[in-house]
Amino acid sequence: MLKRLNKYISDSGFCSRREADALIEKGSVEVNGVVPELGTKVSLDDKVTVNGKLIEAVAEDKTDRVYLAYNKPVGITCTTERKVQGNIIDAIGFATRIFPIGRLDKPSEGLILLTSDGDIVNKILRAENAHEKHYRVIVNRVVSDDFISKMSSGIPILDTVTKPCELRRAGKFGFDIILTQGLNRQIRRMCEYLGYEVTRLTRKRIMHVSLSGIKPGQYRHLTEAEMTQMNIALECSTKTFTQAQ
Repeated sequence: MLKRLNKYISDSGFCSRREADALIEKGSVEVNGVVPELGTKVSLDDKVTVNGKLIEAVAEDKTDRVYLAYNKPVGITCTTERKVQGNIIDAIGFATRIFPIGRLDKPSEGLILLTSDGDIVNKILRAENAHEKHYRVIVNRVVSDDFISKMSSGIPILDTVTKPCELRRAGKFGFDIILTQGLNRQIRRMCEYLGYEVTRLTRKRIMHVSLSGIKPGQYRHLTEAEMTQMNIALECSTKTFTQAQ
């Protein structure tokens, strides 16, 4: 089975497809000792190297891919750039190259998924607006009925209006919110529009994967059952409110 060279390199966890294309254009990649062109296709029998380093082919059944659920503490930045102090890759210290799926801003905490599977990253990000993300939010003022009503109906930010979403009060100064879109700093901007300031923001769930049982700064591998459900959910997203623990 033939595979595009940039995908072959990306699937190995060496770098992203875009970075692979840049390496190919620079002449840093060789296939069977020959510098290839962009768009070249390779098979499992081909020898692919980057700057002389052999790129190992990945298993077609993805048994060698990594899928992690990480409880990101406040202060960690969701970037693979190792030069950024407090980057998520150094924070986790995983042995092989992994990518965060989406982002969770530096002042926020909670669940973020990471993987070495470039295919699933792209699928989730492309379909991001179809998948639920559950947050627990604490603000600096009492959460009023008017606040709940306006937040759930849609707030004008970033030259658009946020999609209707589910909110539930969680104490005097807190609320749970489920989003099916991922605008930049969306919850903070929504609150600011209504005169509220977020003092703590924790992501509790992504799709069916919960933060429950993962201590801050720790991670766990997704279970086989979670992966099966995720693959199904990428095709058919559910819209039910699941209470995260």
